[in-house]
Order: sequence, then C-alpha cells, then structure tokens
Amino acid sequence: MHIAIIFIVLIVVGTMLFIRTPKFGAMPKGQRLSYMQQAANYKNGAFQNEEDTPVLPEGQTYGGLIKYMFFTPNVNPKPTATLHSKKTDLVNLNPATDTIVWFGHSSYFMQVAGKKILVDPVFSGAASPIKFTTPSFPGSDVYTVDDMPSIDYLFITHDHWDHMDYETVLKLKPKVKKIITSLGVGAHLERWGFAPGTFIETNWGDKAELETGFTVNNTSARHFSGRGFKRAQSVWSSFVLTTPTKKIFIGGDSGYGPHFKRIGQEFGPFNIAILECGQYDTHWKHIHMMPEQTVQAAKDLNAEWLMPVHWAKFRLAKHAWNDSIKRVTVAAKQANLPVITPMIGEQVEMDKPITGAWWEQMG
Repeated sequence: MHIAIIFIVLIVVGTMLFIRTPKFGAMPKGQRLSYMQQAANYKNGAFQNEEDTPVLPEGQTYGGLIKYMFFTPNVNPKPTATLHSKKTDLVNLNPATDTIVWFGHSSYFMQVAGKKILVDPVFSGAASPIKFTTPSFPGSDVYTVDDMPSIDYLFITHDHWDHMDYETVLKLKPKVKKIITSLGVGAHLERWGFAPGTFIETNWGDKAELETGFTVNNTSARHFSGRGFKRAQSVWSSFVLTTPTKKIFIGGDSGYGPHFKRIGQEFGPFNIAILECGQYDTHWKHIHMMPEQTVQAAKDLNAEWLMPVHWAKFRLAKHAWNDSIKRVTVAAKQANLPVITPMIGEQVEMDKPITGAWWEQMG
C-alpha cells in the first residue's frame, strides 16, 4: 500500500513539474488578463464560443469516449508507405508570384504580393509534448526551420500543440519580423523570450493594419484552446487576410456553425479559403468539421477555391488517414467547388491551383 501511494505521489509531482516547463507556455496575468476579462467572449474565467459547444455531444459520456479511443480498432490509420512530397526552394521564389506551399496538417507558407507568410508551423515531428504519442507520418517532415526564408508575418491561430509548436517557434525567432496571433497567446510568447513589440494579439472582431495594402481581421471559430489542464485561457481564431492581390481566409480549427456564413457576408468573396478537413469524429463533432461540412463552410464563405488542411501528417482521430480528403473532394465535386490538393511541399501558384489526387497512389 505504501509503495502504491509513493508511486502515485511521484506521478502527480512529476506531472506537475512537467507542465511547468517552458514548452507549456504561461497563463495570462496582469494587464493582459485584465484586458481579457473585459472581452465580450470571456465569461466565468474562460473564453466562450459564440454558440453552445459542449465538450461531448448529446448522449456521449467520458467513459464511453475513453472506451472508444483506447479499445476501438483503427482502420488504415497511417500510410503504408512514405508519403509523396516535393521540396520547393522557398528562399528563391519569384517575388511576383502568389504562392502557397503546404507542409502537412495545418502548416503552410504563403507568398502574397511579395510578402512571405507562415501559418501554424510544426516542424518538430510530433503534435504533442510527449512525442511518441503523436509522431508525424513518414515523408511528411521534408521541411525544417532552416528551409524557411525570412518571414514577414507568422500567424498562430491558437495555442494547441498541433498549431503552436514550441521547438519550431523558438527556432523561427530570428527569422520572423511580426507574429499575428490570438488574445492570450502572447503570454506563451513572452515566456519564450519574444518582446511584446514583436507580436500582435487580437480578439474576434479586431482589425490590424499591417502595412499599406495588408490588413488582418480576426474572425471567430468554434473550438477551444489550452496547452495544459486549464482550457480556454486564450482565444481560438480564424483570420481574414486582405492583400493587394488576394483575399484569403485562414481557417485554423473550427466546428461548423453560422459564423462561416456571417464571415462570408461581411468579408467575402475570398479567392481561397483554407479550412480543416481532418481529425474529425462524431464524438467531438462540435469542435471539428465533418468533411462535407468543410465544403459547406467554403460555400458559406463565398470562396472561389477551397484548400483542405489539417490532414496527412498526424493521426489525431480514428478515421483512416486519407478518408477526409476523399470525402471532401467528393462533396466539393457535387457542390461544384474547386479544391486545391497539392502534395506536401509542392508549390501552388494561386492563379494556377493544383487539383491532383496524389493520395490515391498511397496505401
């Protein structure tokens, strides 16, 4: 009995010490916390979604979820061979070309009107603080921070590990001129050594003028945030990026909801909507979209092209690794919506989008 108690105490103490390490970031306090507490979407000590978003859908239980996650077999959870990919020289791109290069999951590079932009980069090979639990698929890590050029704007939509990678953000520090992120996330950045003037924190409804011709509007999402035990201490955002040549919707993570229609009416039409299409499940259907909902969201936004992300790098749900892209492309064809589907690392010129189906050659 005494040995068991000691073992439990050691686990608890070890866990508490682990979550105090820098990679977990910091909780907002002081002036930042005071500002957050005045926000319309902050109530009862946490940020709230615009509509009711229960952690578990109706009829679900935590016990049922645990049983499902640990005792239900996965079907085709990862590729049977190394993922197809390409390597693009990001440093020497033609500055006159508007380009997107996807790195798998929700990480991608954009060059728009000559500016170099990076979104939710994860180059550490994992999507959690315990790396062996969420390793990246073989072939999905063809890029590192060393491959990145000088970055004008780094977007971080929210602080989840698969969108805000501690190792990657630290290594990027000397290459990034300005970070645009969600209210509360600055507490993490400051703990990691970023000066307040190097980032812009915004809440839903805020607008930031970056420079002539470049503006960012923070728009809502239906999700949550948190790097430790306490959730919703920072905002989860989508962003409307308006440039001299393109208008792009940076979706981040979101369940489906009426906010997409509202954003489309206020800011659309969009040249490209970049939206999640993977890691979904009916067990958490309010915080991640089903693939068919991804297509509907793009239609709601009045997007000319849809680029599905949040897939092909990490297994964070029970569905087959390529199920989401299969379903989203079928639904998009039925809706007469063009879809951008590059391989990881493949250069996409925004005026000449790529529409292949490379995953059909993978197991």
